[in-house]
Amino acid sequence: MNFTDLLKNEMEGAYRATEGLLELVDDDSLNWKPEAGRNWMTVGQLLMHIPTACGFCCRGFVTGDWGMPEGASIEDMPAEEMLPPAEKMPTVESLAQARQMFAEDKVLALAMVDQAGEDDLCNKVMAAPWAPEFEMPLGQHLLGMVGHLNQHKSQLFYYLKLQGKPVDTKSLYGM
Repeated sequence: MNFTDLLKNEMEGAYRATEGLLELVDDDSLNWKPEAGRNWMTVGQLLMHIPTACGFCCRGFVTGDWGMPEGASIEDMPAEEMLPPAEKMPTVESLAQARQMFAEDKVLALAMVDQAGEDDLCNKVMAAPWAPEFEMPLGQHLLGMVGHLNQHKSQLFYYLKLQGKPVDTKSLYGM
């Protein structure tokens, strides 16, 4: 198996499972967040973040386009803007918006694997802008972004579980 096959298989699984969880979200739960603890995103904020967890980041690694305004650089971004507290994070307006953004992110993620190509996935060594001291192959960075999506998929799973939705191990893994 090569990076291309590995990434596409992992992406398909992560997106499929997340799509299934999105089917269980209600529009009237967008403002819900866990009561205990602090710095929790609302469901709406989580649904705004999930579509930037994989494809958006893969595009940044493959093309250098991190969605910054002209002349700005992600390396110069203040830490609080890169990782803002939950209360400062944007939210989706509707579940339909979240689903559309998520579908577009899946297309983008898979396209970035193809655009990179197997040679760059294996041999192009680089660092993430937020961790310039850790260089690794491009394919490993993209696999990390699938992991990022999976982390937030798991977060959505537990949000749904806490809301009393019928989720189980099969839901978590898209089975």
